[in-house]
Amino acid sequence: MALALPAWLAAPAAAWAQARPVYRCSGNLYTDALDAAEARQRGCSPIDAVLSLPAAPAAARATGSGRPAEAASSATQARVDPAQQRSRDEDKRRILEAELAAEQQRLAALQRELDAVLAPARPGEPLPAERASRGQTIKASIERSQADLAALRRELAKTAGGPG
Repeated sequence: MALALPAWLAAPAAAWAQARPVYRCSGNLYTDALDAAEARQRGCSPIDAVLSLPAAPAAARATGSGRPAEAASSATQARVDPAQQRSRDEDKRRILEAELAAEQQRLAALQRELDAVLAPARPGEPLPAERASRGQTIKASIERSQADLAALRRELAKTAGGPG
């Protein structure tokens, strides 16, 4: 004798069965693209959540275009005043330039710190293994800082007259 689930209970159960576990990897990287063996190999740990994609919203299905009906009317809405947009763009540029300068200073400080760690050890300083570990940490921070600088430069290039 087989038990049959009611339809209202079977659909969520099927969706749950197809959901994939989510893993947290180094830093703030979360993924569901790994299987358990790959996640273990990369040092990722499972979190108590599953990723399941919801069905398309009813408005998108009703229009058949894949976009909600409100998005189609956005072209008819009033545009932002050009002076106000220029002001926003200038604010954005000032903020990006300030972030770029701060990140450049941070990178310079990290490079000075790395130079100090890589310098020959003097008596009374931490063991070479500790220095090497600290050096690796600083190198990773330098790589992140360089990536942040590149992203800030790309954003500045998108603004009018930004450095390339």
